[in-house]
Amino acid sequence: MSHRILLVDDEVDILEFVRYNLVREGYEVRTAQNGAEALRIAAEYRPHLILLDRLMPVMDGERTCRAIRRDPALKETLIIFLSALGEEEQQLTGFDAGADDYLTKPIAMKLLVSRIRAVLKRIDAEPAEADAAAVTIDAAGHAVLRDGERITLPRKEFALLELLAARPGELVPREEIYTAVWGREVVVGDRTIDVHIRRLRQKIGERHIRTVKGVGYVFEP
Repeated sequence: MSHRILLVDDEVDILEFVRYNLVREGYEVRTAQNGAEALRIAAEYRPHLILLDRLMPVMDGERTCRAIRRDPALKETLIIFLSALGEEEQQLTGFDAGADDYLTKPIAMKLLVSRIRAVLKRIDAEPAEADAAAVTIDAAGHAVLRDGERITLPRKEFALLELLAARPGELVPREEIYTAVWGREVVVGDRTIDVHIRRLRQKIGERHIRTVKGVGYVFEP
């Protein structure tokens, strides 16, 4: 399957360099230089993935991302931010806007291609198989076994999953999660937990963590 990718960046040299390398990898690629142009092209082109800059004229990346997420025709489109804005709060804002991944410039082309491949695998996977995957927690190794495949998790993601999995089927309030995972002395933004949940779902399957909006989360074994 040849995936369609839309590159959106106001720097023409970056567009051409990335486009050239992705075409070499076998992808179909279109380009846009601002968010408004990207929305017009996406409506016609229906890309599998949009690689999106944050700082652009006419319509910036965050507004563009939110507009894409509101469009039912593009609801399955994957979005990766590729931006020079790399601070944690900026990344959290990007995820909150609906991004599937966030990469910072400069980035090695091999790494960029690798991350694109990883994200696009979600399209190729059978949804039923992905949702039915069995999850086992390896507490000693800070890892998860998903249908026998070992997935190593960052410390905070593992602590969050371990907390939820210890009480299957039970609602764990957000306030309790903040205290247990980040501690009482750390100030944590509201979006931090949402980003960690999003990343966990990407790794273990969507169905295992259920959101109770505004209240907390439930682990479904």
